[in-house]
Amino acid sequence: MAVDLGRFGVWHTAHNWGPELAAGLERAGYGTLWLGGSPAADLRDAEVLLASTASVAVGTSIVNMWHADPAVVAASYHRLEEEHPERFVLGVGIGHRERTGEYKAPYETIVEYLDALDEGKVPVERRVLAALGPRVLRLAAQRTAGAVPYLTTPEHTRQARTALGLGKLLAPEQKVVLETDEGIARTVARDYLAGYLKLTNYTSSLQRLGFGEDDFADGGSDRLVDALVLHGTAVEIAAGLNAHLEAGADQVVVQQLGKEGPDLLPGYEALADVL
Repeated sequence: MAVDLGRFGVWHTAHNWGPELAAGLERAGYGTLWLGGSPAADLRDAEVLLASTASVAVGTSIVNMWHADPAVVAASYHRLEEEHPERFVLGVGIGHRERTGEYKAPYETIVEYLDALDEGKVPVERRVLAALGPRVLRLAAQRTAGAVPYLTTPEHTRQARTALGLGKLLAPEQKVVLETDEGIARTVARDYLAGYLKLTNYTSSLQRLGFGEDDFADGGSDRLVDALVLHGTAVEIAAGLNAHLEAGADQVVVQQLGKEGPDLLPGYEALADVL
């Protein structure tokens, strides 16, 4: 990866991102601010994060291939590179069948989109791919700087490292709730996971990891919820985050649940103190 991303990053959609949170996370020492959801092709939300900070990396996780014209995305990439050299990473992905009416031939669509980014002269070393299954992970290794898997576990990270091989970026996302009461933490986690556990991309990935249909019912089994959303003290959560590094991740991308906007900052600062 041509950009220094650091060992830990933070993931949120544009709803939570803002100048105050971005600047605070940079001061706390996080290496990358990941803009989640489906950022628009003009990448203006990423531009706000870059302008609000001095040196931290900013990435998209992910630009949705069905919604964002690759030519516009490529032009936007070059604009950001000119304004903020060597700080931006373009993350792209195929999105979800359930949320895309025209979803078909997903693998071929990914290949064609990467071809278009080649035509737009977006460097391979400055783009990453949302990848869960082995086939797309291998494509990420062949055509991009690496993979940014979402909704995963350390076991997936271990398998993903094998599929990617050495020398390619692996930056899995991990959700956390800074809460020691198991009941409260699991309620927060289930509220957030509800929509994700209806998406085939994720349930198929989780089934490959040994989770069954019973784990997806009623908001998710305790076993599944605890695997996907770490909870406890900052020290306990840090141990779970480090498990991804031990499994082969280059960076762990943290998403804190239960707070919004600037209210997220104290929790991230507490984690940064022990990471």
